[in-house]
Amino acid sequence: MTDAALGSGVRDRARAVVTHPVTLWGAFVLVHLALGLLCLTHPSLPMGDVTIVYEFWMHRGVDDGLWVGLDTAWVYPLLAIVPMALSAMFGWTFYASTWLTLAMAVDAVAFAVLLHRGRPDRATTPAAWWWIAFLVAVGPIALGRIDTFATAVAVVGVLVIVGRPALGSALFTIAAWMKVWPAALVAAAVIALRSRLVVLAAAAATTAVVLGVGLALGGGASLFSFITEQTGRGLQIESPLALPAMWAAWAHAGTSIYYDHDILTYQLRGPGTQLAAALSTPLLAAAVLAIVVLGVVGARRGPPAARMLPLLVLAFTIALITFNKVGSPQFAVWLAVPILFGLVTARLEGGPSFRVPAVLTLLIGALTQVVYPYWYGKLLGLDTVVLVALSARNVLYVLLFAWAIAALVDEIRTEPEPA
Repeated sequence: MTDAALGSGVRDRARAVVTHPVTLWGAFVLVHLALGLLCLTHPSLPMGDVTIVYEFWMHRGVDDGLWVGLDTAWVYPLLAIVPMALSAMFGWTFYASTWLTLAMAVDAVAFAVLLHRGRPDRATTPAAWWWIAFLVAVGPIALGRIDTFATAVAVVGVLVIVGRPALGSALFTIAAWMKVWPAALVAAAVIALRSRLVVLAAAAATTAVVLGVGLALGGGASLFSFITEQTGRGLQIESPLALPAMWAAWAHAGTSIYYDHDILTYQLRGPGTQLAAALSTPLLAAAVLAIVVLGVVGARRGPPAARMLPLLVLAFTIALITFNKVGSPQFAVWLAVPILFGLVTARLEGGPSFRVPAVLTLLIGALTQVVYPYWYGKLLGLDTVVLVALSARNVLYVLLFAWAIAALVDEIRTEPEPA
């Protein structure tokens, strides 16, 4: 046997191992168990929101009959209460471990749907390995927030939206009733798909069911309180818009960090911070409007949804992060949705290559994990190295937004293929 033949045989066997379902599922479970262990044991409390805030909300509901989102105003849409309540099914002692189990279960459903698409060695395996690598990169925050559940549901939604628009739209809407941002995915589907009336009808029907259940459980105006609860927030320290103010605080130029006990987050005060917070809404609105215009123009030219929709999903998602006055670390987890969608459609449907955004997102995840949970205390102390890491992460957000817009423009300029 020649050296070339031997090398080819080794490569074939290695490829067979890498693409085997046992290997993929083994890596998936191992990563989730490792992240879960970090969530439970790391002294920086990466699951602090779960074990302190979420559990407190559920305690108040069970003990006092005051349920957030129904009896009182809440920062989250109604369906966010579902995983929080289910995590109490085995008692408060096991609240955190039950949460992690549910998080792995919902991720497993999305992973199974991902692997079911096409032939694993050609289309889904690279995307599956990318997701596993991204979970490692972004760290424990991938499991320690309500965003875990909304993201997993949205991943399933993007994987089925083209072939089954009603189901995909319903899943987007369910995810949006956990965390608002997946509503942008509905908008992207309405713009890019010819079955836009089906998408709208499914979203409206799903919303009607959620509201009907909420009203039946005694909810009223509180069902919509998540819309107004966020309006009074200041400029959060991790937001890309906060970057100049954070360096001003580092330079002792009149800006400082404080803890907002109402919102339960660290924000900035000082010269320019209120203006930056106030500008976030019009900037975000302008970015979203620009994406809508590009999407409509592109859709009118008639390119396949496999080309336009992944770019729109990425553009909307990264815009909601880049121009947000809130810069929570879990926002990075949202990017799994457009990247997985783009990687799969690029291989299965000949959509635009998502290699560049896939690499940028891995870097964003890694820098996010550096800042939170490991060195968050140093960030509060304005440590130079951590502030550089945060700055690099936020610059990458801006670069990813620029890539998405440029890719949309290139897609619009590309002459459509003849029918």
